[in-house]
Amino acid sequence: MTRLDVDPTETSEAPPACDGPRSLLLEAREVPLGGVRGMTVHRSLPQRELPMVGAWCFLDRFGPQVTTMRVEPHPHIGLQTVTWPFTGETRHRDALGSDVVIKRGQLNIMTSGAGISHSEYSVGDGPVATDALQLWVALPESRRHGARDFERHVDLPVLELDDGAAAMVVVGELAGIRSPATMYTPIVGAEVFLPAGSRVRLPLEPAWEYAVVGVDGAPLVHASDAPTPVGENALLYLGLGRDDVEIETETDATVFLLGGEPFESDIVMWWNFVGRDHDEIVAAREAWEAGTERFGHVVTHGDERIPAPPMPTVRLTQRRRRS
Repeated sequence: MTRLDVDPTETSEAPPACDGPRSLLLEAREVPLGGVRGMTVHRSLPQRELPMVGAWCFLDRFGPQVTTMRVEPHPHIGLQTVTWPFTGETRHRDALGSDVVIKRGQLNIMTSGAGISHSEYSVGDGPVATDALQLWVALPESRRHGARDFERHVDLPVLELDDGAAAMVVVGELAGIRSPATMYTPIVGAEVFLPAGSRVRLPLEPAWEYAVVGVDGAPLVHASDAPTPVGENALLYLGLGRDDVEIETETDATVFLLGGEPFESDIVMWWNFVGRDHDEIVAAREAWEAGTERFGHVVTHGDERIPAPPMPTVRLTQRRRRS
């Protein structure tokens, strides 16, 4: 997914990093993408109070809605895209020659390395029901200048929990259960289903930071003195230093667990690029606008592409996690 919006608040400096448990509830903001798609997404990351959770640096939910998705070729650097659908089918094409359709229970993960371009279309001639998460993972120094890559996984492991609950491990590792997806930092992304009337303990790694994102239902998360309701698209940041977290629900509910080791670097994120400083972002933008080979050519597409927005009039600064 590309961004047609560029939020200037994401370039501002933030206070020092988290050093312990937290219970910070953040509501997603609606972002109208406009254009031929006429789509609206709910953005949970980044936020002014929370730029990252581990290496996770971006989270949009595009749906549930009935729309025609036509995301023309656009570039990425320094990140992995993680596409996790709930409803509908999406066709992914990229500069590696990938041309696949993804649907519920399947994972697309694309690694940009130094540069890649791709497109995403909903399947069908007209508006269709669409609902999915689009997440980005910042790449560490050891991988962000490397080759582009793409993986598709249709068989993901499940961690069985108490009271009939279960966690599908989409990427990374949870309680010793590991996804086959290739990741480059210690991380987890898991969809957790909780049946009505259940109370579940999710095991956590104390050295990692975590967040719980509401997908469906209104579960209560026991992360402080009083349980916190986490509604659809809300994000509850849990901080570091927890062995586990308990979640209960009166009705069927689904959450998405984000977690990972605090990221090794502060990042600069602008448009579809994740870098380390302003000049690196400028160079990537200029390469895309000039049509260089850095980003390749998306298979079966012609000259259509999404142009980069203009750079801001101020220098981009690194984003740090708030305490």
